[in-house]
Amino acid sequence: MLPDRSGFEICPLIRETTDAPIFFLTARSTDLDKLSGFALGADDYITKPFNPLEVVARVKAHLRRKAGQLSEQQPAHYQYGPLTVNTVSGTVTVSGEQVVLPAQVYQLLVFFCQHPNQLFSKNQLYERVWGEEFLGEDNTVMVHIRKLREKIEDNPSKPKLITTVRGLGYKLVSDQADR
Repeated sequence: MLPDRSGFEICPLIRETTDAPIFFLTARSTDLDKLSGFALGADDYITKPFNPLEVVARVKAHLRRKAGQLSEQQPAHYQYGPLTVNTVSGTVTVSGEQVVLPAQVYQLLVFFCQHPNQLFSKNQLYERVWGEEFLGEDNTVMVHIRKLREKIEDNPSKPKLITTVRGLGYKLVSDQADR
């Protein structure tokens, strides 16, 4: 019941390019409509009238499952030069020496390992690693970057792994991402 095409026509086209959750939110409520939506690739089918809180709960449930699937696909072992991170055992070694990191610093390092050579602003890091909305000037990310550099860099003042792109953010630099 969209202007140009129906959701039944669009859903398979979307599914060709992504496996992101697809929700039907519709007035079409027959069993045949519901079964057709699922058969065409929908992840959920919600009929009107609906409770908005239920829709939010369903979306969150699908996103949780999706996040779990993505984390299962991540490698358990990362190697960047002298740095080795094993996410199964939770260990970090630098040049063969085990390094102990506080939990949030470890999570920051794992995030960088999962996204080598990708630039992230302080805002993006805060929202993706801390899982909270970034509300303005806060030194949390900078402090944790400094703590991380002190543990994994030969010279934290001249970092080679976790670098700063002035005015833009931070990234883990890797010439070759041995994973």
